[in-house]
Amino acid sequence: MNDLITIVVPIFKVEKYLKRCIDSIIEQTYKNIEIILVDDGSPDKCGEIIDEYAKKDFRIKTIHKDNGGLSDARNAGIDVATGQYITFVDSDDYINDNYISLLYDAIVKEKSEISIGLHIVQYDTGTKKKKYTKQKNEIVNSKEALYRILYDKGVDLSAWAKLYKIELFNNIRYPKGRLFEDSATTYKLIDKATKISLVNEYIYNYMIRNDSISNGKFNNKKMDLIVSIREMTEYIRNKYPDLQDACDCKLMYAYLSTLTQLAKSKEQHEFINYRKELMEYVKNNRKKVLNNKEISKRDRIALYCTILGFEFFRFSWNIYEKISGRK
Repeated sequence: MNDLITIVVPIFKVEKYLKRCIDSIIEQTYKNIEIILVDDGSPDKCGEIIDEYAKKDFRIKTIHKDNGGLSDARNAGIDVATGQYITFVDSDDYINDNYISLLYDAIVKEKSEISIGLHIVQYDTGTKKKKYTKQKNEIVNSKEALYRILYDKGVDLSAWAKLYKIELFNNIRYPKGRLFEDSATTYKLIDKATKISLVNEYIYNYMIRNDSISNGKFNNKKMDLIVSIREMTEYIRNKYPDLQDACDCKLMYAYLSTLTQLAKSKEQHEFINYRKELMEYVKNNRKKVLNNKEISKRDRIALYCTILGFEFFRFSWNIYEKISGRK
Protein backbone atom coordinates (compact mmCIF):
# COMPACT_ATOMS: atom_id res chain seq x y z
CA MET A 1 0.00 0.00 0.00
CA ASN A 2 1.13 3.54 -0.73
CA ASP A 3 -1.78 5.81 0.15
CA LEU A 4 -1.68 9.54 -0.48
CA ILE A 5 -1.29 11.46 2.78
CA THR A 6 -2.28 15.10 3.15
CA ILE A 7 -0.27 17.42 5.38
CA VAL A 8 -1.98 20.70 6.26
CA VAL A 9 0.09 23.64 7.51
CA PRO A 10 -1.76 26.78 8.72
CA ILE A 11 0.50 29.83 8.41
CA PHE A 12 0.41 33.23 10.08
CA LYS A 13 3.32 35.52 11.03
CA VAL A 14 5.95 32.79 11.25
CA GLU A 15 8.47 34.04 8.69
CA LYS A 16 11.35 33.21 11.04
CA TYR A 17 10.35 29.53 11.39
CA LEU A 18 8.52 28.70 8.16
CA LYS A 19 11.37 27.38 6.02
CA ARG A 20 12.49 24.99 8.74
CA CYS A 21 8.94 23.66 8.97
CA ILE A 22 8.45 23.18 5.22
CA ASP A 23 11.90 21.66 4.75
CA SER A 24 11.13 19.05 7.42
CA ILE A 25 7.98 18.11 5.51
CA ILE A 26 9.43 17.84 2.01
CA GLU A 27 12.29 15.72 3.39
CA GLN A 28 9.95 12.99 4.64
CA THR A 29 11.09 9.46 3.86
CA TYR A 30 7.49 8.70 2.87
CA LYS A 31 7.16 10.47 -0.48
CA ASN A 32 3.51 10.10 -1.51
CA ILE A 33 2.35 13.23 0.26
CA GLU A 34 0.19 16.23 -0.55
CA ILE A 35 1.38 19.38 1.23
CA ILE A 36 -1.25 22.09 1.67
CA LEU A 37 0.26 25.38 2.85
CA VAL A 38 -2.47 27.78 4.01
CA ASP A 39 -1.45 31.45 4.16
CA ASP A 40 -4.01 32.81 6.62
CA GLY A 41 -3.60 36.45 5.59
CA SER A 42 -0.09 36.66 7.02
CA PRO A 43 1.23 40.27 6.83
CA ASP A 44 4.89 39.27 6.46
CA LYS A 45 6.64 37.38 3.65
CA CYS A 46 5.11 33.99 4.43
CA GLY A 47 2.91 34.13 1.32
CA GLU A 48 5.92 34.73 -0.93
CA ILE A 49 7.91 31.96 0.75
CA ILE A 50 5.26 29.28 0.21
CA ASP A 51 4.77 30.30 -3.44
CA GLU A 52 8.49 29.82 -4.02
CA TYR A 53 8.34 26.37 -2.47
CA ALA A 54 5.34 25.46 -4.64
CA LYS A 55 7.38 26.22 -7.78
CA LYS A 56 10.03 23.72 -6.68
CA ASP A 57 7.87 20.82 -5.44
CA PHE A 58 4.79 19.60 -7.33
CA ARG A 59 3.39 18.07 -4.13
CA ILE A 60 2.84 21.51 -2.63
CA LYS A 61 -0.49 23.34 -2.96
CA THR A 62 -0.88 26.87 -1.62
CA ILE A 63 -3.97 28.65 -0.35
CA HIS A 64 -4.00 32.41 0.23
CA LYS A 65 -6.95 33.63 2.25
CA ASP A 66 -8.08 36.45 4.51
CA ASN A 67 -7.15 35.99 8.13
CA GLY A 68 -9.66 33.78 9.88
CA GLY A 69 -7.57 32.19 12.62
CA LEU A 70 -5.97 28.80 13.09
CA SER A 71 -9.24 26.85 12.94
CA ASP A 72 -10.31 28.50 9.71
CA ALA A 73 -6.92 27.81 8.13
CA ARG A 74 -6.99 24.15 9.12
CA ASN A 75 -10.54 23.83 7.83
CA ALA A 76 -9.51 25.37 4.49
CA GLY A 77 -6.88 22.66 4.15
CA ILE A 78 -9.29 19.87 5.10
CA ASP A 79 -11.81 21.08 2.52
CA VAL A 80 -9.37 20.62 -0.40
CA ALA A 81 -7.51 17.55 0.90
CA THR A 82 -7.43 14.59 -1.49
CA GLY A 83 -5.40 12.14 0.61
CA GLN A 84 -6.76 9.01 2.25
CA TYR A 85 -5.18 10.20 5.51
CA ILE A 86 -4.51 13.66 6.91
CA THR A 87 -2.17 15.21 9.47
CA PHE A 88 -1.41 18.72 10.70
CA VAL A 89 1.85 20.54 11.35
CA ASP A 90 1.92 24.00 12.90
CA SER A 91 4.13 26.36 10.91
CA ASP A 92 6.52 27.24 13.75
CA ASP A 93 7.07 23.56 14.54
CA TYR A 94 8.93 20.88 12.58
CA ILE A 95 8.84 17.11 12.21
CA ASN A 96 11.36 14.27 12.02
CA ASP A 97 11.95 12.77 8.59
CA ASN A 98 10.22 9.52 9.61
CA TYR A 99 7.12 11.27 10.98
CA ILE A 100 4.76 10.13 8.21
CA SER A 101 6.26 6.69 7.71
CA LEU A 102 5.98 5.73 11.39
CA LEU A 103 2.41 7.01 11.77
CA TYR A 104 1.28 5.47 8.48
CA ASP A 105 2.96 2.09 9.09
CA ALA A 106 1.20 1.84 12.46
CA ILE A 107 -2.19 2.45 10.85
CA VAL A 108 -1.61 -0.07 8.08
CA LYS A 109 -0.20 -2.74 10.39
CA GLU A 110 -2.99 -2.53 12.94
CA LYS A 111 -5.81 -1.36 10.62
CA SER A 112 -6.47 1.57 12.92
CA GLU A 113 -8.09 4.89 12.04
CA ILE A 114 -5.75 7.17 14.01
CA SER A 115 -2.09 6.92 14.96
CA ILE A 116 -0.47 9.18 17.55
CA GLY A 117 3.22 9.93 18.09
CA LEU A 118 5.21 11.65 20.85
CA HIS A 119 6.54 15.19 20.80
CA ILE A 120 9.39 17.20 22.24
CA VAL A 121 8.58 20.62 23.73
CA GLN A 122 11.04 23.39 22.86
CA TYR A 123 11.03 26.84 24.47
CA ASP A 124 12.40 30.12 23.14
CA THR A 125 15.03 29.89 25.88
CA GLY A 126 16.47 26.80 24.21
CA THR A 127 15.16 24.38 26.81
CA LYS A 128 13.95 21.05 25.43
CA LYS A 129 11.55 18.80 27.27
CA LYS A 130 10.26 15.34 26.41
CA LYS A 131 6.70 15.43 27.69
CA TYR A 132 5.99 11.71 27.81
CA THR A 133 8.17 8.74 28.74
CA LYS A 134 8.77 6.33 25.88
CA GLN A 135 7.07 2.98 26.28
CA LYS A 136 6.11 0.20 23.92
CA ASN A 137 3.75 0.79 21.01
CA GLU A 138 0.13 0.15 21.92
CA ILE A 139 -3.31 -0.27 20.41
CA VAL A 140 -6.20 1.26 22.35
CA ASN A 141 -9.90 1.84 21.78
CA SER A 142 -11.55 5.25 21.87
CA LYS A 143 -12.56 5.06 25.53
CA GLU A 144 -9.04 4.18 26.66
CA ALA A 145 -7.62 7.02 24.56
CA LEU A 146 -10.09 9.47 26.11
CA TYR A 147 -9.15 8.21 29.57
CA ARG A 148 -5.51 8.93 28.82
CA ILE A 149 -6.37 12.39 27.53
CA LEU A 150 -8.30 13.20 30.69
CA TYR A 151 -5.36 12.18 32.90
CA ASP A 152 -2.65 13.37 30.50
CA LYS A 153 -1.15 9.89 30.18
CA GLY A 154 0.62 9.79 26.84
CA VAL A 155 -2.25 11.15 24.72
CA ASP A 156 -3.21 14.81 24.40
CA LEU A 157 -5.68 17.01 22.52
CA SER A 158 -3.26 18.61 20.08
CA ALA A 159 -4.22 18.40 16.40
CA TRP A 160 -0.63 17.64 15.39
CA ALA A 161 1.50 14.50 15.92
CA LYS A 162 -1.50 12.48 14.78
CA LEU A 163 -2.48 10.84 11.50
CA TYR A 164 -6.20 10.52 10.85
CA LYS A 165 -8.26 8.61 8.36
CA ILE A 166 -9.81 11.41 6.31
CA GLU A 167 -13.37 10.08 6.74
CA LEU A 168 -13.22 10.95 10.44
CA PHE A 169 -13.56 14.60 9.45
CA ASN A 170 -16.95 14.04 7.85
CA ASN A 171 -19.20 16.53 9.69
CA ILE A 172 -16.34 17.62 11.96
CA ARG A 173 -14.42 20.89 11.64
CA TYR A 174 -12.39 23.09 13.99
CA PRO A 175 -14.50 25.87 15.60
CA LYS A 176 -13.70 29.15 13.87
CA GLY A 177 -12.66 32.02 16.08
CA ARG A 178 -11.99 29.96 19.20
CA LEU A 179 -8.61 29.58 20.86
CA PHE A 180 -7.56 26.06 21.91
CA GLU A 181 -9.60 24.80 18.97
CA ASP A 182 -8.01 21.35 19.07
CA SER A 183 -9.40 20.85 22.58
CA ALA A 184 -12.85 21.25 21.05
CA THR A 185 -12.23 18.83 18.20
CA THR A 186 -9.69 16.07 18.82
CA TYR A 187 -11.84 14.15 21.32
CA LYS A 188 -14.65 13.91 18.75
CA LEU A 189 -12.30 12.39 16.17
CA ILE A 190 -10.91 9.93 18.71
CA ASP A 191 -14.36 8.84 19.83
CA LYS A 192 -15.32 8.09 16.21
CA ALA A 193 -12.38 5.70 15.87
CA THR A 194 -12.62 2.07 16.93
CA LYS A 195 -8.87 1.46 17.02
CA ILE A 196 -6.04 3.91 17.75
CA SER A 197 -2.31 3.21 17.40
CA LEU A 198 0.06 4.80 19.89
CA VAL A 199 3.51 5.18 18.34
CA ASN A 200 5.97 5.74 21.15
CA GLU A 201 8.60 7.60 19.16
CA TYR A 202 9.51 11.28 19.44
CA ILE A 203 8.65 12.52 15.96
CA TYR A 204 7.23 16.04 16.43
CA ASN A 205 9.03 19.16 17.67
CA TYR A 206 6.62 21.60 19.30
CA MET A 207 7.78 25.19 19.76
CA ILE A 208 6.48 27.34 22.62
CA ARG A 209 7.07 30.99 21.74
CA ASN A 210 6.52 33.91 24.08
CA ASP A 211 4.89 35.82 21.21
CA SER A 212 2.51 33.02 20.19
CA ILE A 213 -1.26 33.47 20.38
CA SER A 214 -1.69 31.02 23.25
CA ASN A 215 1.09 32.70 25.25
CA GLY A 216 0.09 36.25 24.45
CA LYS A 217 -1.41 38.90 26.72
CA PHE A 218 -4.36 37.69 28.78
CA ASN A 219 -7.79 38.50 27.42
CA ASN A 220 -11.28 37.04 27.50
CA LYS A 221 -10.39 34.61 24.67
CA LYS A 222 -8.10 32.74 27.07
CA MET A 223 -11.29 31.50 28.74
CA ASP A 224 -11.97 29.48 25.57
CA LEU A 225 -9.94 26.60 27.00
CA ILE A 226 -12.49 26.19 29.78
CA VAL A 227 -15.34 26.35 27.25
CA SER A 228 -13.80 23.61 25.11
CA ILE A 229 -12.83 21.34 28.00
CA ARG A 230 -16.25 21.74 29.59
CA GLU A 231 -17.89 20.70 26.31
CA MET A 232 -15.59 17.70 26.09
CA THR A 233 -16.08 16.56 29.67
CA GLU A 234 -19.88 16.90 29.43
CA TYR A 235 -19.80 14.75 26.31
CA ILE A 236 -17.63 12.11 27.98
CA ARG A 237 -19.64 12.12 31.22
CA ASN A 238 -22.81 11.37 29.27
CA LYS A 239 -21.28 8.58 27.19
CA TYR A 240 -18.87 7.09 29.74
CA PRO A 241 -20.24 7.71 33.27
CA ASP A 242 -17.37 5.77 34.86
CA LEU A 243 -14.96 8.48 33.66
CA GLN A 244 -16.62 11.08 35.90
CA ASP A 245 -13.61 11.52 38.20
CA ALA A 246 -11.25 11.79 35.24
CA CYS A 247 -13.47 14.51 33.77
CA ASP A 248 -13.31 16.44 37.05
CA CYS A 249 -9.51 16.37 36.90
CA LYS A 250 -9.37 17.53 33.30
CA LEU A 251 -11.78 20.41 33.90
CA MET A 252 -9.76 21.47 36.94
CA TYR A 253 -6.65 21.42 34.74
CA ALA A 254 -8.39 23.85 32.36
CA TYR A 255 -9.13 26.24 35.22
CA LEU A 256 -5.59 26.00 36.59
CA SER A 257 -4.06 26.47 33.15
CA THR A 258 -6.18 29.57 32.55
CA LEU A 259 -5.27 30.83 36.01
CA THR A 260 -1.57 30.55 35.16
CA GLN A 261 -2.18 32.64 32.03
CA LEU A 262 -3.86 35.27 34.19
CA ALA A 263 -1.07 35.07 36.76
CA LYS A 264 1.44 36.19 34.13
CA SER A 265 -0.57 39.30 33.28
CA LYS A 266 0.71 42.68 34.48
CA GLU A 267 -2.75 44.22 34.16
CA GLN A 268 -4.32 42.35 37.07
CA HIS A 269 -6.88 45.07 37.78
CA GLU A 270 -8.44 44.58 34.34
CA PHE A 271 -9.25 40.94 35.01
CA ILE A 272 -10.38 40.91 38.62
CA ASN A 273 -13.74 39.36 37.68
CA TYR A 274 -12.05 36.52 35.77
CA ARG A 275 -9.74 35.96 38.71
CA LYS A 276 -12.68 35.69 41.10
CA GLU A 277 -14.47 33.27 38.76
CA LEU A 278 -11.43 31.03 38.36
CA MET A 279 -10.49 31.02 42.04
CA GLU A 280 -14.08 30.36 43.09
CA TYR A 281 -14.29 27.26 40.91
CA VAL A 282 -10.95 25.99 42.18
CA LYS A 283 -11.99 26.56 45.79
CA ASN A 284 -15.33 24.77 45.38
CA ASN A 285 -13.91 21.74 43.54
CA ARG A 286 -10.39 21.46 44.93
CA LYS A 287 -11.09 18.85 47.60
CA LYS A 288 -12.70 16.23 45.35
CA VAL A 289 -9.91 16.55 42.77
CA LEU A 290 -7.18 16.31 45.41
CA ASN A 291 -8.80 13.09 46.63
CA ASN A 292 -8.20 11.54 43.20
CA LYS A 293 -4.94 9.58 43.24
CA GLU A 294 -4.60 9.88 39.45
CA ILE A 295 -4.20 13.68 39.42
CA SER A 296 -0.81 14.78 38.08
CA LYS A 297 1.87 15.91 40.50
CA ARG A 298 2.01 19.33 38.82
CA ASP A 299 -1.73 19.94 39.24
CA ARG A 300 -1.71 18.63 42.80
CA ILE A 301 1.01 21.10 43.80
CA ALA A 302 -0.79 23.92 41.96
CA LEU A 303 -4.01 23.17 43.85
CA TYR A 304 -2.24 23.26 47.21
CA CYS A 305 -0.74 26.62 46.24
CA THR A 306 -4.21 28.05 45.60
CA ILE A 307 -5.17 27.34 49.22
CA LEU A 308 -3.02 30.32 50.25
CA GLY A 309 -4.68 32.60 47.71
CA PHE A 310 -4.06 33.94 44.22
CA GLU A 311 -0.95 35.97 45.01
CA PHE A 312 0.84 32.95 46.48
CA PHE A 313 -0.24 30.87 43.48
CA ARG A 314 1.10 33.58 41.18
CA PHE A 315 4.41 33.73 43.06
CA SER A 316 4.76 29.93 42.94
CA TRP A 317 4.02 29.75 39.22
CA ASN A 318 6.66 32.38 38.50
CA ILE A 319 9.24 30.27 40.33
CA TYR A 320 8.12 27.11 38.50
CA GLU A 321 8.56 28.79 35.11
CA LYS A 322 12.11 29.85 35.98
CA ILE A 323 13.05 26.40 37.27
CA SER A 324 11.54 24.62 34.28
CA GLY A 325 13.36 26.88 31.79
CA ARG A 326 10.26 28.55 30.41
CA LYS A 327 11.75 31.96 31.27
